[in-house]
Amino acid sequence: MRRSILLRFLGLSLAVALGAVIATAVIATYSTTEKLQGELDQNTSQLQVDGDIYSQLSTYAADNASWSGVDKLVSSLSDKTGRRIALTQPDGTVLADSARMLGAGPDLPSVPAATIDVSAQGGALPMAAVSAAVPRSMTLTKAATAGVSINGQYPGAPDWGLTPDESRQREELANQAVACLQATGRNAEAVKTAGGGSQLTYESGKTANGTAVMQFQPAIAPVKDPCIPDELNAPSAKAKKVNEDEVRRATSCLDAAGETYQLTATAPDGLYAAVPIDSESPMSDSFASCVDTARTEALAPYVAPEAKLYLGAKSTFNVFSGEGLARTAATALGVLLIAALVMVFTGRRLVRPILALTGAAQRMTNGDHAARVPVTGRDEVARLGHAFNAMAESIQHHDHQRKAMVSDVAHELRTPLANIKGYLVASEDGVVPLDRELVTSLLEEAGLLERLVADLQDLALADAGKLRIHPELKDLSELAQQVVSAHRPAAEGAGVTLTASVSGPAPAVVDNARIRQALGNLVSNAIRFTPADGKVMVGVRRVGNGYNLTVTDNGTGISAEHLPYLFDRFYRAEHSRSRATGGSGLGLAITKHLVEAHRGTIAAASRLGQGSTFTIHLPAR
Repeated sequence: MRRSILLRFLGLSLAVALGAVIATAVIATYSTTEKLQGELDQNTSQLQVDGDIYSQLSTYAADNASWSGVDKLVSSLSDKTGRRIALTQPDGTVLADSARMLGAGPDLPSVPAATIDVSAQGGALPMAAVSAAVPRSMTLTKAATAGVSINGQYPGAPDWGLTPDESRQREELANQAVACLQATGRNAEAVKTAGGGSQLTYESGKTANGTAVMQFQPAIAPVKDPCIPDELNAPSAKAKKVNEDEVRRATSCLDAAGETYQLTATAPDGLYAAVPIDSESPMSDSFASCVDTARTEALAPYVAPEAKLYLGAKSTFNVFSGEGLARTAATALGVLLIAALVMVFTGRRLVRPILALTGAAQRMTNGDHAARVPVTGRDEVARLGHAFNAMAESIQHHDHQRKAMVSDVAHELRTPLANIKGYLVASEDGVVPLDRELVTSLLEEAGLLERLVADLQDLALADAGKLRIHPELKDLSELAQQVVSAHRPAAEGAGVTLTASVSGPAPAVVDNARIRQALGNLVSNAIRFTPADGKVMVGVRRVGNGYNLTVTDNGTGISAEHLPYLFDRFYRAEHSRSRATGGSGLGLAITKHLVEAHRGTIAAASRLGQGSTFTIHLPAR
C-alpha cells in the first residue's frame, strides 16, 4: 500500500464498498428474518387472510362497474396483511400490483390464485351471496314472468345495490326490530354491513337445558318472527332492475332452446329463480347455458369485469415505510461515519507530504533555494518529492552558476577596460607617448572586449534557442585544412607544429562558419597551452554514419577531476581554467552549443602532463 497512491485509493474505495455491502447485508438479513418469522407466525391463518382479501376484492367488484381506483384497496390490503396482491385482466394486463407501486416488482406467479367474476353463474361471490336450498317456493305461469328472477343470487344480497335512502330505511327498520325483540325479553343487536344494510343478531329461543339459541337475520333459512318486518330483507331497487333484465334474457333463451321450466320465488330475498320442472332430473347443458348467460349479461353494466387474482409474499423491504426509513437512515449514517473516519485517517497521511512540498515551494518562491523536503517511501508522492528536490538542486546550481558568471564577466571586462583607461590616462598626462605601439595595444584590448561581447551574445542566443545555423553540404576534410591554415601563423609564432590528418573527402551537411568557429576554438586553445616544440594535430575520420573531428596536442594536459566541468561557463580550475576559457572563458561552452545545434556531441580526454584530445562527432546528414 506504500507503493502507489492509486492502490491506496483503490483500497479505500474497496473498504467503503465493503462497508456498504455489509450494511446492505445486515438490512437484508434483518428484514428477511423478520419477514420469515412473521410468515411463520401467520402461516396457520394464511388461508383466512387470503379469503378475506378475496372477499373484499369481490365486494369491490360487485359494488363498482370497473376496476378503476382498486389500487388503493390493493395497497391497503397489502400493508395490512403483508401479502403481495396483484390483479390482471384475462389477457394479462396488470390492473393493480402492490409490488410495482414502489417500483419494478418481480414477475407474477405463473398461475393465478383465483378468478374474480361476480357476474358469472356460480362464480366468485362473497359468502353472503351464496344461496342454498329454498324451503318455500311458488309456481308461476309463463305469463307472469315479468319482474321475476332466475336465481336470486346477487353480489352481497340482500344489501347489494342499496342507495343511501334505502340504507337509512334499513337502519331504521333494524333499530325498530331490536326494540321489539328487547321488549319481549330477548337479546338483540343490529350491525351495519359493508353494503349499507343491517344485520340482526337475536335470541330466537332456548334449548332444553335453557341455553339461548341465537339467530342471524338475514339468514339462509330464517325463522319467521313478528318483530322482524319483511322489508328488512327486501332486495334493492337496483337488484330488482337487474332481476327483471335477467328474467327477460333467460326466458327468451329457454323458450328458444325449447326448455321447460318453472319460476320459483326465493326467501328471504323476495327474488325468483328458474329451475327445471322435473327437479330430480339433471339440468341440461342448454338450460345451464341460458341461465349463466342471462345472469352475466344482466350484471355486466353494474359490476367490474372478470379479473385474475395473484397472491404471494412481499419480496422487497419497503425503505419508504416509517421503520424502513429509520433503519436505512441509521445504516447510511453508520456507513458515512466509517467512510469519513477512514478518509480522515488516510487523507491526513496523503496530505502531509503535499503540505511539505507546498511549504518548500513557497520558501523557494521567497528566495530560499536551499529548501528541500524529506522523502520516505517509494510511491507517487515520494517520486514527486525526489523530483522536487532534484529541481531545487538544479535551480540552486544554476543560480550559483549565474552569480559566478556575472562575477566572471565583470572580471573579464574589468581587465581590458582598466588597461585601456590606464593607457589613455597615462597618455593624457604625458607619461606614455601616444605612438603606434600604444595604439596597437589599445586595439588588442578593444578586440578582446569585442570577442567577449560576441561570445556572450552567442551564448544568449543558444540559451534562447535562437542560435541560427545555415546547413549545406561541405567537405569536412577541406574545412579542417582551412582551420589549420588560418591558425598556422599563430602556431609558428608559438613554436608549435600544427598539422592536418585527413584521408580523403568527408561530405557532411553543416554550417561552414559555425563548425569552423567551433574547431577554431579548440585549435586556438591547443596552441596556447602547448609548449614550444610541441605538436597540435587536427584529424577527420569516418565513424559509422558520421565523422569525428579531433584536435590532439601534447601540452600540459588536464587532471581527471576537472574534465566533467570543462564546458561550463567561466569554469575555474588550477590546471584547466586557461584550457577551458579560450581567452574569454566562454570558448568551450560556445563550442558545445555549436556542436549540439548540429545534433552532434563533444568530448574531452586528457592526462596531466601528456596532452589532451577533444573530439567532435557530427552526423553526415
